[in-house]
Amino acid sequence: MNLWRQIERYLEQSWFILTLIIINFLGSIYGFYWYKNQLMDTPAEWLIFVPDSPTSSTFFTLFLILYYFRKKSPIIEAMASITSFKYGIWAVVMILWGALAKDSSWMKIFMVQTITWSDGMLMMSHLGMAFEAILFFKKYSYGPLSIGFIAIWTLLNDYIDYSKDVHPWLKESISHIDPIVARFTLGLSIFTILLFYFLSYLRRKQA
Repeated sequence: MNLWRQIERYLEQSWFILTLIIINFLGSIYGFYWYKNQLMDTPAEWLIFVPDSPTSSTFFTLFLILYYFRKKSPIIEAMASITSFKYGIWAVVMILWGALAKDSSWMKIFMVQTITWSDGMLMMSHLGMAFEAILFFKKYSYGPLSIGFIAIWTLLNDYIDYSKDVHPWLKESISHIDPIVARFTLGLSIFTILLFYFLSYLRRKQA
């Protein structure tokens, strides 16, 4: 409890929020750049469904800006938190899954023989996305209606990703198991939606 109170004090500090805004903004720019090749290979009508992580961090940047100025937008908050957590966890799992499929020795993975430096940086940044989505849960203002709206978007995104093959490119070692990845992704989406519904319920109950 004392640790959580200390963390909550940081959430009220302007310098801390501004730091997170800068980090998320720069991370979003890099994320869109990282997707450049896939974006160029994707038909125009599906482009919006491709850059999942940078779109999530862009919405989280918008949430942080609103939060800094003490403004509320339930839809932006719901989009930012739900998608940031989902794609933060998804990316980490895909990197580890790809590494295990290439070499099933956990020791070699953590000796950086199958996970590259860039993989490690991606894992850290995406874990940060998931963590900050949880970190601010008491600061959100959305309820079931906003969650339902974002749930529809999230599940639609999953459907388009795997029916139109516009999901983020997978590592070569797992690129042949799209149906399994699709089922995992759908399960993660449902888990994330239920998690943030529960957190929203806790916040409203404690208010």
